[in-house]
Amino acid sequence: MSATLVKIPSTAPPADPPLRIVPARRAGQWTAAGLLLVLLALGLVSVVRNEAFQWDVVAEYFTSASVLRGLGLTLWLTALVMALGFALGTLLAVLRLSANSVLRAVSWGYVWFFRSTPILVQLLFWFNIGALYPQILGVNTVNLLGPVSVAVIGLTLHEAAYAAEVVRGGILSVDRGQTEAAQSLGLGRWRRLFRIVLPQAMRAIVPPAGNMLIGTLKGTSIVSVIAVQDLLYSTQLVYHRTYEIIPLLLVATLWYVAVTSVLGIGQHYVERHYARGTAGAR
Repeated sequence: MSATLVKIPSTAPPADPPLRIVPARRAGQWTAAGLLLVLLALGLVSVVRNEAFQWDVVAEYFTSASVLRGLGLTLWLTALVMALGFALGTLLAVLRLSANSVLRAVSWGYVWFFRSTPILVQLLFWFNIGALYPQILGVNTVNLLGPVSVAVIGLTLHEAAYAAEVVRGGILSVDRGQTEAAQSLGLGRWRRLFRIVLPQAMRAIVPPAGNMLIGTLKGTSIVSVIAVQDLLYSTQLVYHRTYEIIPLLLVATLWYVAVTSVLGIGQHYVERHYARGTAGAR
């Protein structure tokens, strides 16, 4: 005998059709964005078409020899101050984390003093240091400390105070177990610092250090008050002669914007390099 299969009708309810996802309508946001773009376009057109900006004068002096010399001095001053400032700041950060209370106090006092004093006051103080010490080691102070030397000293000491806190924060961000593991392997203190701690701390140090670099570049413009021929002072010399103040200030502004934009791009890639292997790294 052959078995006969009987098909029993299903009593399950029919499957619901797939839901259609409709994006939320944000008419207000699109309207606000459109108005903002219109306002930006109107502002850009007014800047470009306003003859008072004298864009032809801007183009004439943008790559002039005096402006480029001032730009070169600004870049040199920024690089030197950042290098010296972070070298001194790293030393101060290590002293601040020392077990010796005297070293900690000296480091804290340095950071407190130079962060509490305006940079302009510091520069003017160093510029007039000859009134306090006419001679240092038998050398006339006026001949020893010219405007550029004063700018380097003043900016470096000021930068080191902030760099010390950046480096200290980066060191504290490293898990203490890393230091203990290196210590258990017999590594010396300085070797632990430079081979184990600082490479891992760079992930926390680089972002604020990049911001400090950009801030230092712009902050060098303050040295124009002591007659250092940086980018801003070079443009001032020109407009004091030609009375074309607005276009020459635009020349300085455009160069600052260009250089800081390049530094910002470089900062992005350096941050991405040190963020490898972490969540959110792009």
